[in-house]
Amino acid sequence: MSEERIRHLQAIVEAALLAAGKPLSLDQLQDLFDESGRPPRQVMEHVMAQLEASCEGRGFELKKVASGYRLQVRDEYAKWVARLFEEKPQRYSRALLETLALIAYRQPITRGEIEEIRGVTVSSNIVRTLLEREWVRVVGHRDVPGRPAMYATTRQFLDYFNMTSLDELPPLSEVRDLEDIGREIEKNMQGEIQFSEGAAEAPSDPGDSVDDESDAEHLPQTIH
Repeated sequence: MSEERIRHLQAIVEAALLAAGKPLSLDQLQDLFDESGRPPRQVMEHVMAQLEASCEGRGFELKKVASGYRLQVRDEYAKWVARLFEEKPQRYSRALLETLALIAYRQPITRGEIEEIRGVTVSSNIVRTLLEREWVRVVGHRDVPGRPAMYATTRQFLDYFNMTSLDELPPLSEVRDLEDIGREIEKNMQGEIQFSEGAAEAPSDPGDSVDDESDAEHLPQTIH
């Protein structure tokens, strides 16, 4: 395939990613073309590599996440771009991040098991927020009295925290402190700034950014 054809495909893909404002998989990108002119997967992979290289030295990058590829502002420029939006990026409480970290590492896990590890009650507001953000989902019920729901992370969780798989989480052998794990997950946030009309998130729920009183005490130091 000629270089001119590759550049043309690259421009189409770039335009689609800019317009989508969300990750697009290779299959979705291939579906942009008529069946007769659809590039083979190997060609599309080459196009993505070329597009990634073309972003070097620019204020945005091509990022591969669990759902596919997206164009996003580089972390080092996010604080300037954020000033374009009146609403501040959402900040999440330590309790919420620790709960999310436990689900990520111990999934599937029940609310009671999370509470046993953390030593405090997990507020309903935290569980609701994680479900509404689609970062976790119910994957079944533990076969014990009461049949409590078991939670696991989702593809949206991986997308939001800039990961392609859970293998990118820091090993527990290296990071055992719950608060450190929460910070490590938060560090992977892209800043919620993408190329889309809805780049600014909705105002944060006060319950998402303030620890519940019950969560402010007796935080355990390690995961056992």
